Amino acid sequence: MPLFPLFVQLEGRVVLVVGGGDVAARKIEALLQAGARVQVHTHSATATVQAWIDEGRIARLDGTFDPCWLDDAWLVVAATDDRGFNTRLAEEARHRRVFANVVDDAELSTFHVPAIVDRSPLQVAISSGGAAPMLARRLRERLEVQLDASLGELAALFARHRDKIRDRLPHLSQRRRWFEQVMDGPVSALLQAGERAAAGDLFQDMLQRGPDAPRAGSVMLVGTGNGDPGLLTLKALRAMNQADLLLHDGVGADVLAMARRDAPRQSLPRDPSLVDLLDQHVRSGARVVCLKPGDAFRTSPDDSLPRALAERGVACEVIAGIV
Repeated sequence: MPLFPLFVQLEGRVVLVVGGGDVAARKIEALLQAGARVQVHTHSATATVQAWIDEGRIARLDGTFDPCWLDDAWLVVAATDDRGFNTRLAEEARHRRVFANVVDDAELSTFHVPAIVDRSPLQVAISSGGAAPMLARRLRERLEVQLDASLGELAALFARHRDKIRDRLPHLSQRRRWFEQVMDGPVSALLQAGERAAAGDLFQDMLQRGPDAPRAGSVMLVGTGNGDPGLLTLKALRAMNQADLLLHDGVGADVLAMARRDAPRQSLPRDPSLVDLLDQHVRSGARVVCLKPGDAFRTSPDDSLPRALAERGVACEVIAGIV
């Protein structure tokens, strides 16, 4: 049966967890991060769960399990290995219209806890509907390394300026066009480079200009390592697949084949006109990726290029090569 994906606001709301082992501890930790008021019923608790009880972070319900405890709960998690008890608990929850997750039992569960890629406030949830949890975890592992940590900061920028965005861009079509400009422009590159203040200033400048502001470009200086495409960093691959123009020098065909296929490819100039050329492309709104072997742009003489671009005010990020 297909599931309806849903993100739930649990801040200050009671969630009942039955069980106190390692699995229960993982569920409780995630619930606490969401701000839930966790109540736990267990006959034995791990050291971690007991510490949370002692610290007052969670409340322990003692004695024989009482189905009336469900009356105050928004959700219930059953993390026991007693299927008979889990079945009765799930039935009690259904009678009260309380969603229940029975760990490792999709048949008894009315909600599932997905594998999460956390780039707060941005979150990506992956669920197999209980059919193949390990597959969901494997996909999460892949996304963990593919989704840059700076995505959370970008999402936070949008959140902080939500009201201003709606006031400045009252029509959905305007907002959509403006969002695309921001996400495709240099704000992301500045965040990835750790230039948070500059990213914030540019974000606000783009908001002030609105949806018709000219698209701003950026430069990525990518070291391609020893020429083995399998050793390209994930950041390098992301940059190469976002490029509007690829400038390369001494890079093999195998590496170039990993880049965005419809991006024009040109030889990287070796004379002082390179800075002027890059500045020109960026001002026209292009995302330019420069490729050289090794860790070129962090070693002499090419390490002077990032400084020259910074002096021009060009958004630039250097991506190291594995050598």
